[in-house]
Amino acid sequence: MKKLLVRGASSSSQIMVGESIDNLEQYIDVRHTVIITDSTVSRLYQQQFPVGPVISIGLGEKIKTLETVTTIFRQLVDLEADRSTFILGVGGGIVCDIAGFVASTYMRGTRFGFVSTTLLSQVDASVGGKNGVNFGGYKNMVGVFNQPEFVICDMALLNTLPIREILCGFAEIIKHGAIADGSMLDFLEIHRDAALDLDAAIIAHLVYRSVEIKAGVVTRDEREHGERRKLNFGHTFGHALEKLTGIPHGEAVGIGMVLAANLSVEKGLLARNDASRLEKIIHSYGLPVRPPVDVSSMLAAMRKDKKREGDRIHFVFLDALGSACVKEIEFEELYRLAKAAGSVR
Repeated sequence: MKKLLVRGASSSSQIMVGESIDNLEQYIDVRHTVIITDSTVSRLYQQQFPVGPVISIGLGEKIKTLETVTTIFRQLVDLEADRSTFILGVGGGIVCDIAGFVASTYMRGTRFGFVSTTLLSQVDASVGGKNGVNFGGYKNMVGVFNQPEFVICDMALLNTLPIREILCGFAEIIKHGAIADGSMLDFLEIHRDAALDLDAAIIAHLVYRSVEIKAGVVTRDEREHGERRKLNFGHTFGHALEKLTGIPHGEAVGIGMVLAANLSVEKGLLARNDASRLEKIIHSYGLPVRPPVDVSSMLAAMRKDKKREGDRIHFVFLDALGSACVKEIEFEELYRLAKAAGSVR
């Protein structure tokens, strides 16, 4: 097991890569813990949960709402949960987002932690202290910044994931290499087959390095005033795609990264062969690289992005593989760049 510390403004979070769900009782007081999980994780792993109350929610982005949060609040009240209660989210990104939001707002805040059960949540959603839900069809519009006390990333839990879920996790891993570590992209190319086979050593290395990159960024900029915006590479187009088509997050981010790299070329920041190489890596991990809808529709949806400021948006470009930059850009210029890149028909 390897440990990393994410330092927030008011609290810190211990990330444990390679720890086992079987050791959970070392980190919680079972007598005062309520577990929030989803129906699939409950079916597969509830026998490994500590004895105690379990609140199970449904599956998919459609349940990541204030209505679900309200239902959980009612159950916590029925359980007579108070400020001494520890909320443990066991699941993927949706469970972690909801559990973190519930813990941060119930009785003005209770302690919480996560057992991250998907590759996507291990390298992204469970790390960094963002907790929130969707509202009005837009992703993560309501939420808080609050660090979990700990995150357990148990590699063994990944073996029950559907292949499509695994590939979505690789999208975020590729993103971390694209914005902060070019050698990580080399590693992904060299070890592609072993990575896709979930070789334990290869996956542990990729998860740890991804968490290391994100932890460093979050420690320096917890509330996304500057550097943390780089973690949104591919996400501005990606979130628009999710809203318009409902495709999984990782697939949307993969397409978003290709579009953002091509726009980086048109902006004069990135070499065309680097954009092509990134696209090949994304495609080699079984992820789509072409949007199923017109980019004009995506640009219209992006005007509802929470990162928008008037007619401008903070957009993440690449100036090299392994190096990102954030530029405030008008939607009209974004449209012109997309048209020049051949993305707008």
